[in-house]
Amino acid sequence: MKTLILRRFFAIVSFIAISHMAASTANAEEVSMNADKNEQIIRAFISDWSRLDANRLVDYFAEGGTYHNMPMQPVSGHDNLQKFISGFIGGWSKTDWEIINLVSQDNIVMVERVDRTVVNGKQVDLPCVGVFEMEDGKIVLWRDYFDLATYTHALSQQTTE
Repeated sequence: MKTLILRRFFAIVSFIAISHMAASTANAEEVSMNADKNEQIIRAFISDWSRLDANRLVDYFAEGGTYHNMPMQPVSGHDNLQKFISGFIGGWSKTDWEIINLVSQDNIVMVERVDRTVVNGKQVDLPCVGVFEMEDGKIVLWRDYFDLATYTHALSQQTTE
């Protein structure tokens, strides 16, 4: 009788363990697919900066999403983001953001890049790191880190041809 009980016990424990492993694998696959989706969204977002279209860029954000351009105060909400980005790119005639490294896990995407922009006729090549927090395919928080002195120094140089 003890043997039968032990066999049933081990059968149940084995079943639970296998079920848990299957659920963990399914969850890991879902997390991986979510990270891949978020990565593709951020790649498209970075590419779309070259269009210089603030409305299009704001569409990538959740309604209450926040952009924190580190030297400045955070900006939240579609209306405020649209105004901020429009003002920010107002003097730009061209921009192309080169991705150096991109890593993603779960709902976080981190991008090392060089933003190559013509601002008021001056070439600015700005190394940056952006950290994106995603939810349901939208940016809920974007923090951008860069050296402000690199940006201001480039703007003080002669105009490009």
